[in-house]
Amino acid sequence: MILAKKQSLLGSVLFDLALLVISSLLFALSFPSFLSEWGWFPLGFLCLVPLFAVVHRARWTAIPFYGIFFGYVSYAIFNYWLGRFHPLTLVVVPPIYAGWFLLTLPALKLADTLFPSRGFLLQSAIWVCYEYFIKSQGYLAYAYGIVGYTQYQFQPFIQIADLTGVWGVSLLVVYPSALLGSAIRDGLESLRENWRSLLAPAAAYAALFAAVLLYGAVSPVDTSGMRQWKLALVQHNIDPWRGGYTAYRDSLEALARQSEKAIAEAPEMVVWSETAFVPAIDWHTRYRTDLQIYELVRQLRAFLDAHPVPFLIGNDDGRLKRQESGEEVRVDYNAAILFDGGRIVDTYRKLHLVPFTEHFPDAWPVRWMRRILTSMDTHFWEKGEVPTVFEAGGVRFSTPICFEDTFGCLCRGFFRGGADVLVNITNDAWSFSTAGAMQHMSMAVFRAVENRRSVVRSTNAGVTCMIDPNGLILRVLPPFTEGYLLGSVPVVKGRTTLYTAWGDWLPWVLLCLSGAAIAAGIVLRLTGRGKWSRMSRNEAPRANPHR
Repeated sequence: MILAKKQSLLGSVLFDLALLVISSLLFALSFPSFLSEWGWFPLGFLCLVPLFAVVHRARWTAIPFYGIFFGYVSYAIFNYWLGRFHPLTLVVVPPIYAGWFLLTLPALKLADTLFPSRGFLLQSAIWVCYEYFIKSQGYLAYAYGIVGYTQYQFQPFIQIADLTGVWGVSLLVVYPSALLGSAIRDGLESLRENWRSLLAPAAAYAALFAAVLLYGAVSPVDTSGMRQWKLALVQHNIDPWRGGYTAYRDSLEALARQSEKAIAEAPEMVVWSETAFVPAIDWHTRYRTDLQIYELVRQLRAFLDAHPVPFLIGNDDGRLKRQESGEEVRVDYNAAILFDGGRIVDTYRKLHLVPFTEHFPDAWPVRWMRRILTSMDTHFWEKGEVPTVFEAGGVRFSTPICFEDTFGCLCRGFFRGGADVLVNITNDAWSFSTAGAMQHMSMAVFRAVENRRSVVRSTNAGVTCMIDPNGLILRVLPPFTEGYLLGSVPVVKGRTTLYTAWGDWLPWVLLCLSGAAIAAGIVLRLTGRGKWSRMSRNEAPRANPHR
């Protein structure tokens, strides 16, 4: 008898793990992935059904382990391309999400425990709180994998982002998974028995969904008659991580070659990607510590001087910084520099650095990790301080660098500072993956809709593209090819969206509502009131008899 129970328990655990693997796979496939470079966005609405089913099925004692398991497996599959950069990344990123889900799954389980019949409402809110407060804040903020981003191709649906940011989209995407996960808590038999109880929440969702699509039909910006800004985005398809004089020379030759072709078509500005030219232009012009590198810098400045069109160039901006000891040392910024007629007009220095690869604390408890990263030829940057707004040809624009365009609130700040267009410069060559580059690009679509502004992306090998204020991808250059993209984007002025004005208000509202609901549920349980309390004493819901 005991052996039979153990075998049954083992079988049930294996079944739960299988459900979590299925959910992890569906989660990954709903984004751009190894099977589809554009992703299968309809899967986003259902990919978490197996996960929520496990949350309902599992005992409390199993939930922390399941959280760790799902966090690791889901991000190992979703971010598989990180391993192409360096195998160590799969030892860093998935374990971080294993830890986040160690916290998140118990919260989802608590919602189910406190509100057995309507817990899916609270679970949907908790999920968005996880995406915002855990995934998108702090030093380890990493916006890849927010389920709302799966819908970047569903243009009518994502227009509500100008009200709620991506968070409103995420809430509507996760809700069906939470609802169906609750419905099949005891298997398909329970769905057949209790389908009538789903009619009201399903009808309410359908009505809201229709309202969202209606808003998506009437809210887009009419760009006809607007000023069109003509740009040339150069994609030279050389990884700047390849260091040394030869690599820098090859990059300059490719950049100049493609720029010459683009300039013949009279763009108003030419854009080169993040660290497209690696040697610090201003530093080597002033100090000339390496004559061979200085010769490359001289050639570049002569090229820029020969062409009157403005150039925006991703570059290392080296500066002397005085230490507390009084000594001056060189520090480097990941920068975007605007040149006009060969002279520097203005510089933006990256505000939000990538953890582990661009910045790592030098505090003594983690200094050993910093030494390991340094030994792997990791180049740490100094953090910028000013959200620069450039101007060229009467157009005001800002230049979030690489993964800065994955953060809605940061990009919103540029528009509040006066930018009319977002010009993202990116290096995605290191991923060696079109899927990884597409995952990055999909988030830029939301920055356009959130603020009703055009977004352009110039990458060295990723997804170079132009996006209009309604999230429509106007033009795209094939990734991992050398070339340039020439096109025009509308310049929207004098328009402020609710998201631009209020920012990430929705997660805070959901946090307050979730906290109040959990507090109320706990009070009801302690006072012995409510349906859930009677069920816990007399008529507990059907569950797996071996749990």
